[in-house]
Amino acid sequence: MNRNVKIAIAEPSLIIRSGIVSVLRRLPSLNLMAIEIADVGTLCDAVVRNKPDIVIANPAAPQMMQPADVRAATGCDSIRFVALLNTLNESRVMQAYDEAISIYDSADQISQKLKKLIDDEQDKLQQEQLSAREKDILIGVVKGWTNKQIAEKLFISVHTVITHRRNIAAKLQIHSTAGLTVYAIVNKLVELNEIKDSIYGEKDTNTA
Repeated sequence: MNRNVKIAIAEPSLIIRSGIVSVLRRLPSLNLMAIEIADVGTLCDAVVRNKPDIVIANPAAPQMMQPADVRAATGCDSIRFVALLNTLNESRVMQAYDEAISIYDSADQISQKLKKLIDDEQDKLQQEQLSAREKDILIGVVKGWTNKQIAEKLFISVHTVITHRRNIAAKLQIHSTAGLTVYAIVNKLVELNEIKDSIYGEKDTNTA
């Protein structure tokens, strides 16, 4: 996991909330920033202000909103919700959450659950669909065209091509021509016979 992860803990109990924060900060596999929310009535405001990746919330807490309602009210659709269990909860309530941790879970169990949730979200982001223009540029890249050739064929500037290529690499988390070639083939953007001359060696993804 190579990025900072914001985790908000919405729990009115100081003892439980502080305990969760303490456990999270001791997890070596997570590079995170903990945000404490004592008043669950301010959850939406805290989400808008802090943009957490994950919210750990006690479903049984008074005034606790459903995850779907929080996403709708804040516009933060990508937030994942983890139910903090310190009592039995109805199954229909739990269905609204992406994961659940118990106050009786070990640090390793909590770490594994959160890591899986974060990795799943990163995979989703990496698979984000490219725009039509980005696909055109990707096709040119895997065919072995230079930035100048791509710019001329698409009637755009070289600077614009370079910007699009950076965006493509960021979206897909692929930084080599070989990797982009595999992506293009798997996603049926090109046929193998169209790129056979461009796959006999590694090329930098920012070729001029």
